[in-house]
Amino acid sequence: MAAMGSAIGLGNIWRFPYIAYENGGGAFMIPYLVALLSAGLPLLMLDYAVGHRYRASAPLSYRRLHPKAEFLGWWQLCICFVIAAYYGVIIAWAGSYTIFSVTEAWGDDAEGFFMGQYLQVADHVAPGFDFVPQVLVGLALVWVVLLVVMALGVQRGIGRFNVIFIPLLLVMFAAMVIIALTLDGAASGLDALFTPDWSALSDSTVWMAAYGQIFFSLSVGFGIMVTYASYLKRKSDLTSTALVVGFANSSFEILAGIGVFAALGFMATASGVGVGDVVSSGIGLAFIAFPTIVSEAPLGGLLGVLFFGALTFAGFTSLISIVEVIIAGIQDKLGLGRLAGTLTVVIPLAAASLLLFPTTTGLNLLDITDAFVNNFGIVAASLVAVILLSSGLSALPGLRDHLNAVSAFKVGRTWMIFIGGVAVVVLGYTIIGQMTTVLAEGYGGFPTWYVMTFGWGMAIALVVISVIVSRIPWSKRSRGAQPSPALPVLDPGVDQKYLKGGLIPTLTSSAVVDGTPWSDRDSDKEAAAEPWAGAEPTETGPAEPAATREEGTR
Repeated sequence: MAAMGSAIGLGNIWRFPYIAYENGGGAFMIPYLVALLSAGLPLLMLDYAVGHRYRASAPLSYRRLHPKAEFLGWWQLCICFVIAAYYGVIIAWAGSYTIFSVTEAWGDDAEGFFMGQYLQVADHVAPGFDFVPQVLVGLALVWVVLLVVMALGVQRGIGRFNVIFIPLLLVMFAAMVIIALTLDGAASGLDALFTPDWSALSDSTVWMAAYGQIFFSLSVGFGIMVTYASYLKRKSDLTSTALVVGFANSSFEILAGIGVFAALGFMATASGVGVGDVVSSGIGLAFIAFPTIVSEAPLGGLLGVLFFGALTFAGFTSLISIVEVIIAGIQDKLGLGRLAGTLTVVIPLAAASLLLFPTTTGLNLLDITDAFVNNFGIVAASLVAVILLSSGLSALPGLRDHLNAVSAFKVGRTWMIFIGGVAVVVLGYTIIGQMTTVLAEGYGGFPTWYVMTFGWGMAIALVVISVIVSRIPWSKRSRGAQPSPALPVLDPGVDQKYLKGGLIPTLTSSAVVDGTPWSDRDSDKEAAAEPWAGAEPTETGPAEPAATREEGTR
């Protein structure tokens, strides 16, 4: 449920319908399904394998896999920090609009109300501190609720919230879709969405759009699924869980497409224009187009409450997963308890969010931050991760074996080819294309100094910070000073620094179950330090036994 809550977010509702419409309509379902099977599910299983095998947050899981891979986890954690800071304000908007829907507070001018009266968007782009009271209060409420949920912990907080609100989200959105389908013109909207343009299948950009949508909507490459998988029990069926999450996410996207385009068809019919003239995505769809539909539709108030309520819940469940990545990483690094770790993360994160985004210039900052953290943060981090795990460290065979040891649905060479081949090509093509476009044309008409500071500057800063933090030694009170439940992936020819002197620990019988190295997160608190935590390794002792053990494990 928690993984589904992470995957089902704002992008499912306001991004997928537009992407499908723009890229072949019904024909888009073919590249979309291919992308799900060849990249989305394999990468989701990869995240599950890393988190479940090494039983820790993203930074510590990658550190346990190989000491030099730790920076990947911190990179993902930094990305989550940036996303969480602006994601909360969108949830605050959706929550406010849930209330506004009752009275249709936007009147006859939804765009003017949103940009002017509600957000009070300034004419200049330079960040300022002219706060918008109604947005500030809504955002503060989001952070207070989040603090309570996260402080309650994984089971009582995250688990219980998702068990209640994911079914509620599905019921609310299904009800919204049913109402939308009864509106005049709904059929024309569905025709516009699902009528196939088979010529689009020969266009490479359509295929890249499909891979991009799958990649972003499944929450792979954020560190989220690594963290969530680390909480699962030893016998958890990882690959079957990944299949359920993947297909549930895609099913919700198709449901969202039906509901949104049925409503857009009604809007087009009422306005006497074509569906293509009213189609939009993102913030424009949610806060401008949909309020207009609510104003004109029968039962419009109910339709608005269901739509914006679903948007609020979808966003909040995703925000929970994003912040959990940060809390888990900080807990592991500093050796903090749940409450202390939550306060250490949420208070400064909420302060940054409240300082930057509920202002008259917050929308511009949100726009550029979202674009660069996705295109040059998540994509770049995922590309480096799949290259490092597949080619640099040759970790895929061991991770494949771990998946097969606990799962009913087995993976093999094809899974490794999808990750080391298809994923690398798709991610590389995506980031090169995005980088070429932005360097040549700039972004969004923003001034060059603004793009360089809050776009490129932010993206580069995330990498620098992750490398610096990965060089900070783990203290003896941290979970990094406890033994890994599985052996790292070390090469006898390259990693002599770690292999010499018997530095790979002989795991105790309590850490090996049924021949598989294992240690529950709650039971390894009293164990000894990892061999490479703190002091430099010594050069004494034979290397052969450690190398032999490592080769046997691999």
